[in-house]
Amino acid sequence: MYRIGVDVGGTFTDLVLVHGESGRTIFHKVPSTPHDPSEAIHRGVVELMADNRLDPAGIRHIGHGTTVATNLVIEGKGARCALITTRGFRDILDIGRQTRPHNFDYGVRKPPALAPRRWRKEVRERVDAAGTVLEALDEDDVRRAAEELKADGVEAIAICYLHSYRNPDHEQRTRAIVREILPDAYICLSSEVLPEFREYERFSTTVLNAKVGPRMESYLGNFLARVKDAGVRHEPYTIHSNGGLMSVEAVRRFPVKTCLSGPAAGVVGAATLGRVIGYPNLVTFDVGGTSTDVSLIADGQAMFSASRSVAGYPVKTPMVDIHVIGAGGGSLTWMDDAGSLKVGPESAGAVPGPVGYGRGGQQPTITDAQISLHRLNPVAVLDGKMPIHADAAKRALREQVADKLGLSLEAAAEGVIRIANANMSRAIRAVSTERGYDLANFALIAFGGAGPLHALGVARECGIATVIVPQEPGNMCARGILLTDISFDFVASDISLVSAENWPRVLTRFEALHEAADRWLDEEQVATEQRRYQRQIDARYVGQNFEVQVPVEGRLDEAALARFVADFHDAHRKEYGYDVPSRPIEIINCRMKAIGTITKAPLAPMEIKGDGAGTTPSRGQRDIWFGEGHGWLPSPVYHRASLAPGARILGPAVIEEMSSTTVLEPGHDMTVDAYGNLIITIA
Repeated sequence: MYRIGVDVGGTFTDLVLVHGESGRTIFHKVPSTPHDPSEAIHRGVVELMADNRLDPAGIRHIGHGTTVATNLVIEGKGARCALITTRGFRDILDIGRQTRPHNFDYGVRKPPALAPRRWRKEVRERVDAAGTVLEALDEDDVRRAAEELKADGVEAIAICYLHSYRNPDHEQRTRAIVREILPDAYICLSSEVLPEFREYERFSTTVLNAKVGPRMESYLGNFLARVKDAGVRHEPYTIHSNGGLMSVEAVRRFPVKTCLSGPAAGVVGAATLGRVIGYPNLVTFDVGGTSTDVSLIADGQAMFSASRSVAGYPVKTPMVDIHVIGAGGGSLTWMDDAGSLKVGPESAGAVPGPVGYGRGGQQPTITDAQISLHRLNPVAVLDGKMPIHADAAKRALREQVADKLGLSLEAAAEGVIRIANANMSRAIRAVSTERGYDLANFALIAFGGAGPLHALGVARECGIATVIVPQEPGNMCARGILLTDISFDFVASDISLVSAENWPRVLTRFEALHEAADRWLDEEQVATEQRRYQRQIDARYVGQNFEVQVPVEGRLDEAALARFVADFHDAHRKEYGYDVPSRPIEIINCRMKAIGTITKAPLAPMEIKGDGAGTTPSRGQRDIWFGEGHGWLPSPVYHRASLAPGARILGPAVIEEMSSTTVLEPGHDMTVDAYGNLIITIA
């Protein structure tokens, strides 16, 4: 039995094939196809099976990560989207929280509402915060709105009523009416997408879900068809932003939950690997062709966030807490109006790509700087499958950067890399030191195709002493997909004071959430013995605006109240540095994560061949630029497959593999652990 993990990136689509019993792992990589990401998936799966002579019947599981939803929002390519809402709330998407994106830069503008004002329709209805109907739904208003939207050719409709999280009847009836008039429209309800209070975030999340829904349906249809064409009969899963897997049908209903699909898989994989090899405290450093994604893992557990912004739009759904910046191998270099060198956030992407890839790119990128300094192989990458046009990369960097700044080619290329490293370091501090964590207690785990190229410089700048480079780091996100379970988050808002009188209400809420979770697990065909549940309460001191999340473990009985109060004070103290035991506590949301455990291939130690630790240089050496202090130094080049556990290398040196390249600077000390990871000590 084999399992395949697929991560669709902006430049490459990464695949990992794992034998279900032995854990033997095979890595593969193909160029992405942005016009239809499923094309690259099909090609990669077919090539994997052909290269390893596999019968498609032996593929029992395919999990995939995708950024299609996020890219649709960023590029403004979603569907023609409308909003039907309670009378008086048509402009809530524009009003928001009345905060500016940047307090001191008036040139930074809020993005336009995803549903234009002419397609935001009001109807008469009203439900109060307790769920009591104050004004019945005016069905004639609904029909009038639907007819107008039909005439305008609207493709997707978000139905968002005030306090529908307590009583969804009006939203459900509205959907039935709209469906009669617009049978082919994509329709979603805020009471299903996000049944929580705070109408702005609920409306924004639901509208974004509607905006990307039709295009995601088309993509998922192509994806399913191509997987079937490859001969695989098991329906694939998609990883979503909380690090769990969902069926294709669930993704069709809630595409907004996939906004951090691929990056979340990398964090899940890194956390699992860290626990196995004895590094529970990690900073994940995932550098691809378009972006850098960083996250924090403390005590073996990934950090989670209840809300974040996607392309400037608030999205409130549980997700792995990942900080994303526009800095990747394909990030373009450019000059601002003052003649200063800038790097990113715009990217050359897969097409046309960096100049050195020879696919039509004309503007130099970070990758071209790495090629110019010979840190990246100037002849070919991907184990020789992809030729590199080093002369073209150097010429573009010289003409567009070095000559304009009066610098040598080496100084210009190093400047590009240093600017990128500085941007990446700021992202790492945003998830660590700015939240009170001491980076001296963490190791940096570098993956993504470009992660190991930047990791050592970034670690030194951040004060991190150890860098870990897993096997085939460019495929880490695809590998992480095979280390996660099926999961989905359920929530119910219940704003009430914590007291013995109100606690039974909380228990009733969790009972209802448990029933909903079981219904979903039934739909996902998860056996009873494979089900797990995690409970959590969002709470705050009375008078506060924001909540802390408190896990609720053990039996839900009267004694659970005292445990929760003590745990809340502890969580508040960790989050804010203080607690006020005498102050009343207010419950906001009850949450439950439904988990369906799946069989995973073990993280297997490397097979040791021959007499053990071997460090045979298989590719000779090449001159590499290590800055003004060292200049060009002849550096041995190692093929990673030749490095057995226990191998030790002192820099300068280069370790090349199919999906990435690791460059050891002079004085850096690297060893290979039992699982094939490179453990590097910063000089």
